Amino acid sequence: MKKINILLVCNAGMSTSLLIEKIEKAGAEQAIEATVDARPVDDLKNHLADKDVVLLGPQVRFKEKQVKEMVEGKIPVSIIDMSAYGTMNGVKVLQQAISLVEN
Repeated sequence: MKKINILLVCNAGMSTSLLIEKIEKAGAEQAIEATVDARPVDDLKNHLADKDVVLLGPQVRFKEKQVKEMVEGKIPVSIIDMSAYGTMNGVKVLQQAISLVEN
């Protein structure tokens, strides 16, 4: 089974927890063990060790540079596609994460 460990960066809102459920469900449907954790930017430093990719919610896109500096090029960082986030499309967000890890 393929595995991916995703860290979502957010403002600790309810929408992120719903997106986590959708991503994990999409993973299960595709035989991918998707583990997703959500953290505010200020709490990232201690939660990067086992992550494969960091995805920022569109509402915190202005933190992208700060997060990229934090990961020091060791982990791919990207902003979640706005339409995928807005529609809580777990399949699309999971595919975005996988694409970042594989490239």
